[in-house]
Amino acid sequence: MKSIPETGGSKSTSATNAEAEVFSLSASVAGMEAMAKKLRRHIITMIGQAGSGHPGGSLSAVEIMTALYFKLMRHKPLDPQWPGRDRFILSKGHAAPALYAVLAECGYFPVEELMTLRQMGSRLQGHPDRTITPGVEMSSGSLGQGLSFGLGVALAGRLDEQDYRVYVLLGDGECNEGQVWEAAMATAHYNIDNLTAVVDNNGQQIDGWNCDVMSLDPFVAKWQAFGWNVIEVDGHSLPKLIAAFKEAQGVKGQPTVIVAHTIKGKGVSFMENNPDFHGTAPNSIEVELALKELA
Repeated sequence: MKSIPETGGSKSTSATNAEAEVFSLSASVAGMEAMAKKLRRHIITMIGQAGSGHPGGSLSAVEIMTALYFKLMRHKPLDPQWPGRDRFILSKGHAAPALYAVLAECGYFPVEELMTLRQMGSRLQGHPDRTITPGVEMSSGSLGQGLSFGLGVALAGRLDEQDYRVYVLLGDGECNEGQVWEAAMATAHYNIDNLTAVVDNNGQQIDGWNCDVMSLDPFVAKWQAFGWNVIEVDGHSLPKLIAAFKEAQGVKGQPTVIVAHTIKGKGVSFMENNPDFHGTAPNSIEVELALKELA
């Protein structure tokens, strides 16, 4: 298993050997926190360059993806279709900039390619496209689809006697979709324990605060009523996220959902808890201000 330096997998530190080795990061918490800040800078820069995108929900999901890709998941950047890989499914596809930043730092494609976000002919479209982007497991963007897809992937693993795990990242606003709850019911019915759902619970969606648009309360009780094991965690604490994922791995006979309490726009003061930055790109002045905060 290849060990990647603490600073992560940019072009100079990602897997470069001829054989595609399993990606592993035995970094300190401080190393992963530095990577999270670096990912946030990528997100701001690429969305600012594109002039469009979704910064708020991308920034809130950074620690979740950092914990998975740089600490917990088995994957091979030089062999994205390796059968033994763990699968990460981004159901909230508008957070694609966060996923692209992570994939680039892991070595799936050059970091420099991030600056082509949303350009004609780019592999990095506004929502992920698994047919063109290395490392993307599902073409997403139409909300509510990821958990159903993840259930199918997890069932396939069981049928094929594979030991990979499936991780599905949903938005909390996305959980207004009825299909999420159909998938939740089916996942519990089939006692799927090789799937972990994660809800980026930042309290907002495109039209504003969830409590004003369509309240999800009692959110934890809903998942429990559908037969899921529920873990609540600070979604910006890497140690707590890692502990929660490891706890989920030990749960047998039922699926686990991690409700990760996050802040939309995390890391940039004028974006935090600001619904205006759900789908609005920062202008050049705002990019400069944001990067100063993330220095």
